Amino acid sequence: MSLNTALLKRLCEVPGVPGREERVCTLVKKEIKGLFDSTRVDAMGSLICTKKATGKTGKKKPTRVMIAAHMDEIGFYVRHIDDRGYLWVNPAGGFDPRNLFSRRVLVCTEKKDIVGVMNPGGRPVHIATPEDRKKVPETNEFFIDLGMSAKDVAKTVRIGDFVVMHEPFLEQPEAVVSKALDNRIACYIAIEAMRKISKARGAKGSHDCEIVVAFTTQEEVGLRGAMVAANAIKADVGIGLDVTLCCDTPGIPDDQRVTRRGDGTAVLVQDGSMISDHKLVDDFCATARKHKIPYQRAILPRGGQDGAAIQRSGNGARCIALTCGTRYIHTVTESAQKADLQASVDLLAAWLTSCS
Repeated sequence: MSLNTALLKRLCEVPGVPGREERVCTLVKKEIKGLFDSTRVDAMGSLICTKKATGKTGKKKPTRVMIAAHMDEIGFYVRHIDDRGYLWVNPAGGFDPRNLFSRRVLVCTEKKDIVGVMNPGGRPVHIATPEDRKKVPETNEFFIDLGMSAKDVAKTVRIGDFVVMHEPFLEQPEAVVSKALDNRIACYIAIEAMRKISKARGAKGSHDCEIVVAFTTQEEVGLRGAMVAANAIKADVGIGLDVTLCCDTPGIPDDQRVTRRGDGTAVLVQDGSMISDHKLVDDFCATARKHKIPYQRAILPRGGQDGAAIQRSGNGARCIALTCGTRYIHTVTESAQKADLQASVDLLAAWLTSCS
């Protein structure tokens, strides 16, 4: 296994909230150079990349496969700047306020990116009442302190500037930890799977399907970019790439873990947004067994991913979600095992090579 952690680090650390994915898009464009026959950016900002079929399809029209990997991460937009220079924000994506205490954030302005600190309003621990300590603030009660005068803040920050969490990428012996693994993991899987296909030789390097990878926008606020892209692409088969819950940690019943770290990539049978095509599920699992790629079947009771947008677009499409189990999703400590991540790359590449 040779995981390209340098690429994953670059993807995770570049900021890009729903609606402001342009920096991620620029990085992905650089990384995919030479992998596709054509690329374009649509009106929603999604990067649409097409690889023509290279196998022997004869007169038969090749199956068009759309792979969706969203570029956005959860974050905030500045909604108010008060007279003392504190920033108040509106979320773009789902946050658990318990994970927002005492966090470093990056405020991305037109002129520069500024590191600030996020805390909730109210008394600190030394003067807090017992009732204060029990309260979990709402997201709208958190503010950002830039350590600047109100005058300088007013000159630099505008309403509508965006904010992301600011934490470095961490490589552990068997895992990677970062903010924005949801869903830069999917961008990574798509890029590395296409590289793997391109490096293959002979019959192994051919694929009878037309592959369209859409690096999509605004998934975290309702699969918006994927819906627009899917309506334009008109795929026969759709694959949603994403993270999924890995709750094999203390305090969570085993029947609620969704996936288990080390059991391989997760073929998602059902989530809150779609039910995967059962024949595709069987096909992906059979491909995994054939190539001895570790995999697990999974069901996520709530939550969704871009595959649902492909499934419902136009006249509909047969769809599946290929996911990587990730601990602590929607925090700055999202954590995925390297082996499970590699299995996701390997299965996607193997299935695309065999697709007809």
